[in-house]
Amino acid sequence: MFQPTASFSSFSVDDVEKARAFYRDTLGFDVADQMDGLLITVPGGQSVFAYPKPDHVPATFTVLNFEVADLDAAIAEIERLGVHLEQYPSSPDMPVDERGVLRDPGSGMGIAWFTDPAGNVLSVLARAGAGAGRP
Repeated sequence: MFQPTASFSSFSVDDVEKARAFYRDTLGFDVADQMDGLLITVPGGQSVFAYPKPDHVPATFTVLNFEVADLDAAIAEIERLGVHLEQYPSSPDMPVDERGVLRDPGSGMGIAWFTDPAGNVLSVLARAGAGAGRP
């Protein structure tokens, strides 16, 4: 039987020092050197490993999501930190507002995307009933 003792996610970056500055100095996360990369402790205590890759190509999908209680307040804060939202085109399947935020007015859920210095896609999202615990 498969019985791991822990798990973590990882993704590549093209510049470890820029990644360190972004995740530690801009977003305020604990960042530690590990091997040639960075062990990033994200909210909730989980770890993410960012490793250097000279031929890094950012993923075309979200690699890391940050859950918040108040989406608009979180967006305002990351923008205050100098982080800009990605502007994906709106479509019938993904109707985004003028700021690029996808919202579900019926449930209160919403998500906005931004990138790290390596172009990796990150998101900030509010779930329905955020703040009341995870479903």
